[in-house]
Amino acid sequence: MQVAAAAAEAIDSIELRLLLDAIHARFHYDFRNYAMPSLERRVRAAMSKVGCATFSSLQDRLLRDPTTFPTVLAAMTVVVSDMFRDPPFFAVFRNQVVPELARHPSARVWVAGCATGEEAYSVAIILAESGLLERTRIYATDISETALAIAQAGVYPTERVAGFSRNHRETGARCALSEHYSVVHDAAVFDSKLRDRILFCDHSLATDAVFAAVDVVICRNVLIYFDATLQARALDLFHDALDDGGFLGLGSTETVRGHTQKKAFHSLSAEHRWFRL
Repeated sequence: MQVAAAAAEAIDSIELRLLLDAIHARFHYDFRNYAMPSLERRVRAAMSKVGCATFSSLQDRLLRDPTTFPTVLAAMTVVVSDMFRDPPFFAVFRNQVVPELARHPSARVWVAGCATGEEAYSVAIILAESGLLERTRIYATDISETALAIAQAGVYPTERVAGFSRNHRETGARCALSEHYSVVHDAAVFDSKLRDRILFCDHSLATDAVFAAVDVVICRNVLIYFDATLQARALDLFHDALDDGGFLGLGSTETVRGHTQKKAFHSLSAEHRWFRL
């Protein structure tokens, strides 16, 4: 029994690698250096959605019916976000990073792996409350077109607003979150002045290059889904994008440890995963 299980596991591993190769060759999305255990779980969720029993059958479906790919991509792409998620992280942004940005005539912020946009709007709101939004450009990027469309709209169910508002207060906000949105039917529609300062666009940390010089990079709970090679590539991108003295904000379990660029990141707030060049 153990031999048979090991053989089946080995076959699954081969089939999964071939599937990822096929996705890269056919659709130009590169998941080959993602951490395999979590990726496999998400691929299996995709298989369930489209009714495929094996990785090989999913590969065949994608190659012969490309219209299936958006459904598969949505299942494979991690879209977990919240406004002001982990308020102490955003308190550091408000109290330590924003005052430094205020010294610049203009500023640029890159929110990488923005998912459905909650963190990009969180950044925009803090900048608006600090009087810096009008001279800041926010780039919010992701590989999921579906997530980016939701982000671009800036519309979220009203049942999520209580959590958004609680997090917002805990960052040290002196006004209510309701100043930044209107309620239309059962949705909170965030102000157009926020959306106008955010450029939502497709960008892959696995395959794409730096597209702009920025003062701040925020990339939270994305690197945990990458293997060591892809983590290093992403950190190199952030390093190359940031101007001297720029800031990098990561997720609560992520780090720059092991980054090998000559000019290294140093800790701004180790507890809350803020770093500076």
